[in-house]
Amino acid sequence: MNPLFKKIKNLQSEACVSIILNTHRTHPENEQDPINLKNLVKNAEERLYKDYDKRFVWPIMEKLNALLETIEHRENLESLLLFVNEEIAEYTRLAIAVEDRVVLDDNFATRDLIRAEHEQEAYYALVLSKNEARLIEAMNDKPVAEIKGLFPYKNETLYNTEKVKRHTGDSDDDLTREFFNRIDKELHSVIKNHPLPIIIIADERNYTHFMEIADRKEMYMGHLNKNRGDENAKPHHIIEDVWEKVHEINRERNTKRVEGLGQAVGSGKFLSDYNEIWKAIGEGRGQTLFVKKGFFQPGKISENSITLTDESQRNEKGVYDDIVDEMIELNVSFGGDIVFLDGDELEAFQNIALVTRY
Repeated sequence: MNPLFKKIKNLQSEACVSIILNTHRTHPENEQDPINLKNLVKNAEERLYKDYDKRFVWPIMEKLNALLETIEHRENLESLLLFVNEEIAEYTRLAIAVEDRVVLDDNFATRDLIRAEHEQEAYYALVLSKNEARLIEAMNDKPVAEIKGLFPYKNETLYNTEKVKRHTGDSDDDLTREFFNRIDKELHSVIKNHPLPIIIIADERNYTHFMEIADRKEMYMGHLNKNRGDENAKPHHIIEDVWEKVHEINRERNTKRVEGLGQAVGSGKFLSDYNEIWKAIGEGRGQTLFVKKGFFQPGKISENSITLTDESQRNEKGVYDDIVDEMIELNVSFGGDIVFLDGDELEAFQNIALVTRY
């Protein structure tokens, strides 16, 4: 999970400013990014002065303008998100496209941070052989970093030097399993503070031995049957090899979730009314919230009831720029899941639906 999301998801105060815009990775396109950002900042400033006393607005604008000075646009990705209120001023970059907008509410607009978690497929690649294990953190088809310290983990003691036993294979397999057992245990300690699914890159025999000894098999999302004997292979070459397999695994997982949506419609565990969804999520009954990608809905919340508003009221005080964002955050806080759909699966359900736990 994005560390900034953890920091801001529960913050509530007056005048939480979220500025969200598309940016560019390359020159000369990224020369336009600071100009677009300044235009959105101007919009935020006008809205702040419209809704609040100038003495309240001044410190927030000072924080926002100071934050602008720290942003190096040559390092931009696909989008840039700024979050500023009386207490904090933070920004982050994402590798997904967004809708350019300014959100002014009593909390921050975190939908795109959550969406990035689901659209950017983050994982570890464990490159496994009898001699060594490497661990690489990746995002989609790009390596983030190769994990150092305990890794690369080398087999310096567990190998068979007796020709007869090595020829039979039995003793060799036992030593391999013990080496893999040590790797599995080290993995737990290495990724406990940043857990992600792990895909194993190994030949079929080594993968089978590893899964026989794995303590928590659910950590491992799948397997690419490939023997990477080149211990000096660059991380980006390894991730290029494995990315299509990771994408295939996640695509199959999302297909099953959509099938679950269809099954839930007639089971009494399906809701599409905004107020029913809001109530169920607030009671902790939300299992999976399905949202049409790119769908935003302004609205009001009063006495735990939702009233939808039209676009012309979006900037009025007391109106949430995006009521769906509030639902997403609440469902996540109760341990629920979010699925963003590209297709027309939600067309008949006001672009949002909830599958409940019970």
